[in-house]
Order: sequence, then C-alpha cells, then structure tokens
Amino acid sequence: MKRILPMLAATGLALFFSCSDETIIYEDEQSAVELETSETVLENSISLDNAGVLDIFSEDRLTGKLARFADEPAGDYPLSLVAQVSPPKFSGGENLTASHVHVHGNYAYVAYNTVGQDYVGGIDIVNVADPNRPGVTSRLYYTNADISSVKYDNGYVYAAGGVDSEKSVRATSNSFVAKIKVDNGRFNLGAGILYGFQEGFVATDVETTASSVIVTSGKDGYVTVYDKNTLEAQNDTPFSDLRSVKLKDDKIGVLDADFGVRILDQNLSQVGSIAIDADFRTADKRTLDFTSDNKIVVSEGEAGAGIYDFTTGSFIEHVPILINPDGVATSDIVTNAVTINEDVLLMANGGAGLCLSEEEDNGTDLVGIIELTGSINYVESKGDYIFAASGKSGLQVIKMNKPSPSLAARCADSPNYQGSSKLTVGANQQLAFSGSKRFQQISVSGSLLLCGTWTVKNTVTVADDALFEIRGTLIVARNNKRKDLKVGEGATLRVEGNLTVYGDLELEDGATVEFLGTGSRVNILGEVKKGDNVTITGDFEDIQNKF
Repeated sequence: MKRILPMLAATGLALFFSCSDETIIYEDEQSAVELETSETVLENSISLDNAGVLDIFSEDRLTGKLARFADEPAGDYPLSLVAQVSPPKFSGGENLTASHVHVHGNYAYVAYNTVGQDYVGGIDIVNVADPNRPGVTSRLYYTNADISSVKYDNGYVYAAGGVDSEKSVRATSNSFVAKIKVDNGRFNLGAGILYGFQEGFVATDVETTASSVIVTSGKDGYVTVYDKNTLEAQNDTPFSDLRSVKLKDDKIGVLDADFGVRILDQNLSQVGSIAIDADFRTADKRTLDFTSDNKIVVSEGEAGAGIYDFTTGSFIEHVPILINPDGVATSDIVTNAVTINEDVLLMANGGAGLCLSEEEDNGTDLVGIIELTGSINYVESKGDYIFAASGKSGLQVIKMNKPSPSLAARCADSPNYQGSSKLTVGANQQLAFSGSKRFQQISVSGSLLLCGTWTVKNTVTVADDALFEIRGTLIVARNNKRKDLKVGEGATLRVEGNLTVYGDLELEDGATVEFLGTGSRVNILGEVKKGDNVTITGDFEDIQNKF
C-alpha cells in the first residue's frame, strides 16, 4: 500500500451523516491540508521561458511528405503559449504531476497527484484574466492524498482523489471527494472542508449539477450522487472500473474501462451503452466528452480517440494518434484525455503530444501536433484558452487568439488571407487581409493591413518608407527563440489592438509608431531601440514599460 500520514485529525471532527456502508461524510481541522503562504513561491511558479508563438506540425510535415524548405500556406489557429505553471514542491511532495484542469471564468483549477507509491497531491488556482500577467493566486497541499480531478462550482472546489483508508483515522474507503471554499481566487480553509468517501481504489472524476455532486471511483468502485450542500450520499451504483463522468442534458455519461460508455439517467439507471473494444489499461487517465451535435468522443489509449453517436451508440470514426516519436516508450504514446471546443477536438496523447483536429461535416480533419514540451496527460479547453496538464512540466496555458465577433465584423471588408506562410509585400503593392493565421515571417516593402489575429514565428520587417497596419492581435516569436520587429527609416507601424514581440522593436531613423483609438496594449519582451527623430503617437498601455 502507499505510505500515508493519517488523513483528517481525530480531533475537531463533526460527523454529519452515515448514509450507507460505503459512504461517510465529515468536516475536519485540515490537519493534512496546508496552504502555501509565500507569495514569492506562488510568483516563481509561473514560467515565461517558453512563452510566445506556437507552431503546429502538420501531418505532411511529420511524415516527410512536405519538403523541408517547401513554401507552406499560412496555417490556421495562431496559438500562443501564455505561460507554464510548475508543479508544487514541498517536503514529502517532490514528485507531483499535473493530472487535471477545470476552467471557470478567469480561473483555472489544477489538480496534482504523485505517480508511484506515495499519496501526495495539491490544487492550484491560476488567474488568466490577463494573458500578459498570469498568476497562481492560491495553492493547497495534501500531504496524504492524491487529487485526480477538480471542479469549481459557485464558490467551491470539489476535489476527487485517493487516500489510504487503512492508515486513515476516518476514511472507510480509498476514494474521497472534498468540498473546499474559494473566495476571490483563494482557498478559504477557515470555512472548513467537507469530505465524503465511497468504495473504489481511487475517486477518478467529479461533476456537479444545480443540486448534486457526482463522483466516479475506479476498480470495484461506484458512481455516487451526493447532495451538493451536505455531501450526503443520495444514490450510488457499482461498476467495474470507472474513469470519467460527463453530463449531457439530463443524462450522465460514464466511462467504464471494463466495458465502454454507459449512459445513465438521474436515478443512475442505465438507459444506453456503447461497448468499446479498447485497452484502457489499469489506473490510466481516460476521459470522454460530448460534442454539440450529439456525438461522444472517448479517449481509447493506444487506439486514439473514438467518436460515437450519442443517440444510437453507433460507431462513427477513430481519430488516430498522429505520430510515434523517437525515444518515447510505446506505453507513453496513448490518448489520455479528449476535449471539445466548438469545432476543435483536442487529444492529450501522452508522449505523442497534444493533437488538434477539426470537426468537419464529412469527418474529423487532423490539423497537427501543437509545439509543446512534456507528456500531455490531460487537456481542457473553454473560450479562448487551452489548458494542458503535462506531468512534471506542469500546466501549460495556451491562448487560441480567436477573433472576437466585433473584430471579425470590423474586418469583413477585407478578403481572408489564403496565401503563403512567408508573406512578402512588394514596394508597389497595397494589400489588406482579414483572418486568423500563423506565419513564418512577414516582410513589407509597400503597404499592408492585417485585420484579425496573427502570429509570426520569425522576424517581421517593415522596409524604409513602408506602412504596416495591425487591427486586432499580432504576436511575434517566442521567449526562447527571440526575433525582432524592425521598422525601417521613414516607415510607419500603425497599431489598433494588441502587439506582443518576444524580441526587440527596432525603430530606425524617422520611423513612426501610431496607436489608434483607446485600449491598445504593447508587450515588448526585448528592448525598444530608437533611432533619431522617431515619433510615437496615441494612447496605449506599455505592459513592460519599454517605451
């Protein structure tokens, strides 16, 4: 068994309910729970070392079908890495890995566990309201419990995980759920923590409704419905090996590793099922998600992702794992988790990375592998963000840089860009484009307007007397591969929106930078280098105070 400190002190306990032989609920004095009190530790948990433009490696590039120096078209999905969050480290908890993420509003709630024989875990709250200034606002350590899954709902974090019941004072089973108060992005342990236990090797996932908390547990476990206010168990049903739970309208979908997907009603009676012939393996992370058009997507280990019809249960297609990287153990090339964001399917493929695909009318179109480090264990995506839990590499926060509806409307007068990833504008050309694309480089000798959201992997050059206008968002390079935005003599850079450069902004003699309207933001990670007679006009926020 895992080595463990006693979970929950024997003193100060208030016993509320004993609903069945499988469930017990109580509050404690947080003897095995600690808060990180050092703001320095929280600040240092954020790393910008790899922040900036992310490439997406297409299937053609990965398989060698595209020549190394071929002129690729500009890619969709101009992603950028906002930051990485390092896993917590504390005495007795030196090997935590990111295992799960839930996103709500401006915060990401991150679960950590320990692979191996120790029960040690943690939970982070990460504020991503400002992508230029992400921060860990609160951190909680469990010295005697793994955390498998978290869900924030209406002022509380609900955490599911595992504890050694043989060495715990109160735990009757290894699987538990905790209800922890959160105020303004910070844990409030003074309000007490409410716990519930159920049978099963470890609690694997948690969901909430308006009145209930639904928890699944693994080997020889249960799906259990708790009262949201009291954590009194209202109903439970045993299953062989549950890994994940998702809600779809009034139905509950659970992933049973010994069978496939089971669809339950509110009384936990099975009303549908999808038998899946896949090796889900023992104790591995596996999830399911629902699409907006009544499909179920299931992470199926080495088989990739399976897509099924929710209404009929019929098989639709498999989305394979795109690459088999050199030097990565076969056992680590598996689809651990899946998530849907509008028409985008994301697959956390362990050592094979994070795969992005598009849901099309005629099936799923593989886009490619996002340029990330670490083994991707879990992925969650909502709104304009992707959150990838990557083991000991921690949490990776990715911005999708989707154009807002208002920006898209403003850009409607310009044609969508459909050209090369190496955009070159001749001295006699006056071009204007709208869209959302990834470029390798941009060179402007004439006049160019880009309206939308754009990333550039390498240098942006505005030649002498040329004009480059940005309406929306432009991000240049990344922190570990810095490149510059160069504005030549007498040239003009006009910005209405957000400009980020992981490198220098070089303004040669007589160059002009104009900021239009109000609300523009400029984030220069290198230096602003000014020649003679440089003119800067308009209102803008200088994030790094480089001007």
